[in-house]
Amino acid sequence: MTLAWLVQLAATLPLTGLIWTIQLVHYPAFVLVGPSTFGAFHAAHSRRITYLVAPLMLAELAAAIVAVVWRDPTVATWIAWTGLGLVAAAWISTGLLSVPLHDHLGRAYDERTARRLVATNWPRTLAWTGRSIGLVWLAARR
Repeated sequence: MTLAWLVQLAATLPLTGLIWTIQLVHYPAFVLVGPSTFGAFHAAHSRRITYLVAPLMLAELAAAIVAVVWRDPTVATWIAWTGLGLVAAAWISTGLLSVPLHDHLGRAYDERTARRLVATNWPRTLAWTGRSIGLVWLAARR
């Protein structure tokens, strides 16, 4: 595997574990935090999760682009493009669904919005899961 594929693997696997934890544990617990303390809780969550997620997402994106532009001849073109497409799906879902819902929750607690965040987080969860499966499969082939 080239460095671009190893970086993707190193970034995607933790993102996948993190997104499943967020999906099944953390986001559903948002509704358990009372309205009086939710603002501080959400601000701390948003700040702290960014320190974990942002470097991994940026590394994954950069490596997926590199894997398409300077393609490893032993990796089929469709595999590189599918990987980049799943990264794009995670980024688009984050920007169009998760960020606006977090912005709303950052202004005021709303149980309906918190529950919607859980429901609309599935595209990211599935995109990263698909990437992990594909990258582990690719690594196992080597």
